[in-house]
Amino acid sequence: YLAGISLYKKKKAPRLFFTGGTTPYSVFSKDEGTLYKEHAVSLGISIDAISTTNKIVNTSQEALEIRRNLNQENSSSKIILVTSAFHMQRAKKLFERQGFLVHPFPVDFKTSKNSSWQSPYKWIPNSYSLHLSSQALRELMGRSIYRSWYRIKNNFINNGPLS
Repeated sequence: YLAGISLYKKKKAPRLFFTGGTTPYSVFSKDEGTLYKEHAVSLGISIDAISTTNKIVNTSQEALEIRRNLNQENSSSKIILVTSAFHMQRAKKLFERQGFLVHPFPVDFKTSKNSSWQSPYKWIPNSYSLHLSSQALRELMGRSIYRSWYRIKNNFINNGPLS
């Protein structure tokens, strides 16, 4: 979200849109969008330049909510999409399916300065590596699910309901 604020301050974007990302298992009362909006305002961004979505739980809902909001405002379909580099490929496709012209702005790159495979410690399992494997598996599952939903939807549109 800080990259989005920076882009706004550099006049690369006319407004900010924060999505109300949350998890159904969360105990927090505020969603990400509300927290980001509060922080942006504390950094001097006008509240009129910021929009948020309702609470959402996945990227597909983010794209739909932003499409709905921008349709109500008769706003442009050109967006700068700020999200994790790891997640950008899937997010970009979902926003494009909502009719957006997406200019990707990836952040939060997952690289390591120490990529030496010569150290024997690199071969010993640890909790951080398990965490990275979990993130990768979640992203791959998301890509597969969204790809399947898109194919089913297109098949239904092209061929009608199954008889």
